[in-house]
Amino acid sequence: MKKFDKERLLLAVAGPVIALVSAILLTSIVLIASGKNPFEPYRLMLEQAGFADVQVLIVNQASLYYIAALAVALGFRMNLFNIGVDGQYRLGAMMTAVVGAHVSLPSFLQVPLLLLVGALTGAMWAGIAGILKVTRGVSEVVATIMLNAIATSLIGYLTLRENFGVLLGDNVTTGVMKESGWVPGIDLGQDVGEIYGLVFLAVALGIGYWIVLNRTRFGFDLRATGESETAAAASGVNAKRMVLTAMLISGGVAGISGLPLLLGDAHTYSLSFPAGLGFTAIGIALLGRNNPGGIALAALLWAFLDKTSPALDYATPVAYEKEIATIMQGLIVFAVVISYEAVRQWGLRRQQKLVGAELAAAANNNANKEVAA
Repeated sequence: MKKFDKERLLLAVAGPVIALVSAILLTSIVLIASGKNPFEPYRLMLEQAGFADVQVLIVNQASLYYIAALAVALGFRMNLFNIGVDGQYRLGAMMTAVVGAHVSLPSFLQVPLLLLVGALTGAMWAGIAGILKVTRGVSEVVATIMLNAIATSLIGYLTLRENFGVLLGDNVTTGVMKESGWVPGIDLGQDVGEIYGLVFLAVALGIGYWIVLNRTRFGFDLRATGESETAAAASGVNAKRMVLTAMLISGGVAGISGLPLLLGDAHTYSLSFPAGLGFTAIGIALLGRNNPGGIALAALLWAFLDKTSPALDYATPVAYEKEIATIMQGLIVFAVVISYEAVRQWGLRRQQKLVGAELAAAANNNANKEVAA
């Protein structure tokens, strides 16, 4: 058993490492082809990461990425591809902002209410795709892509001034939320910034994700259904109910993924609220192999690339395009898919050889015993 445990650990580590190294090498080739120093951008970004204010930005951004990636990973563990996390995240943040601007309760009630609104909005939006899948067999990929587009139009409509839109300066927003719904963070000083209070929510969700999937009957049923619906059904699991439940939970987590920013800093939703978070989360979940610890490291890596790359524009004597970080992120996703499949194939062959060797050794031992008898 120890050999197999070591093999599994090696396989879990090999994929992300190969993907990251491949992305760095390919990005360096792009830099060389453009006549730039292939090592200087990495030095500059690592130098930026040494500043306390940049570290705060990285942690804050990683908290959003982490929650959204957990939503994606929940679908992946069920063999569902929830591409609609971006729409669920934006719609959840917008509805939370609307409620937060129009409802005023004591803080100990207001904050849970806002979290509930975000989760229910995301779950409802993902539930549409779940219902279509279990009742009509509609692919969740197609359904969630379409729901992303609908969410964008719905948000645009609801933020019109005749609906919930409020003009703040030149920006149309949902209005400033009541202060009882603001979540205080950890203030590290005026020059450093504040860590979002809901960073701890991200940590709690990661712990909850691991416990539910690995220590509960529901988690076992979810993983079993993702591996084989027919096998799960044979053991008494209602596969359709599990599909719908997984979509609802995934959407609920996606719906609160924007709340660290909304409740900790922005305090309103506007058309400038970050978009594309859900699509970034797909790459992060893939890199983290749907493991809460791996996803955390991948989220920090993505946030590091996002928050340190702007310094490349101002490098002297030679400026580098900050899009280098975007190229690297894309190459990481590309390399992840290839490296995981290569590692998986290698692992299967390796395990087959180990099983064959153990069976041969057992047969040899039995033969020796028979001869001795």
